Amino acid sequence: MAASFSTSQLGSAFLGERNGICVSSVPVSHLSFRRKTVECKESRIGKQPIEVPSNVVITLEGQDMKVKGPLGELALSYPREIAIDRQESVLKISKAVETRRANQMHGLFRTLTSNMVVGVSKGFEKKLQLIGVGYRATVEGKELILSLGFSHPVKMTIPDDLKVKVEENTRITVSGYDKSNIGQFAASIRKWRPPEPYKGKGVKYADEIVRRKEGKAGKKK
Repeated sequence: MAASFSTSQLGSAFLGERNGICVSSVPVSHLSFRRKTVECKESRIGKQPIEVPSNVVITLEGQDMKVKGPLGELALSYPREIAIDRQESVLKISKAVETRRANQMHGLFRTLTSNMVVGVSKGFEKKLQLIGVGYRATVEGKELILSLGFSHPVKMTIPDDLKVKVEENTRITVSGYDKSNIGQFAASIRKWRPPEPYKGKGVKYADEIVRRKEGKAGKKK
């Protein structure tokens, strides 16, 4: 008869006898789990409509969209979780299905779409600044030449869809219609000499705040 008791029943009986209390046991077969449905909230960024200017032409073929404007042309392929709705001069990005992946992509692809529309119509720009004695930059043809304290100048080829302008030999402006390419090229410039935290020397973004550190103090006499 002792063999008919389950392990949980034996444990409960043992604890009850030891502590002087009566412990009721529940067979494992009677336990059940309740699943809770998690509702995905709509993205605050994703639900905002995108206004399309009159000088921008949008071509939509299935999940592929092309945007053409006075500054250039861009294309983007959307995943099947995202739906694009065009109503005259307004674009709306919505979720085609209610899943966690669709909720994650909703705001992202709305931002990418907005960047495309603004890029081909108005354009974007990223500004950098050179800080340091002897640090300077010049543009020669399709090359950006940087003097950053190395034994040789740094030469960077400017992509065809970007424009680079240098002012006062220390201020660089990268402009174009593709925001991702602008950010990538600006980051590659900064990577050659990131700003150091003690004197702030290096290449930094114009709106970047460099956290400074206090240098080592000399020995006190």
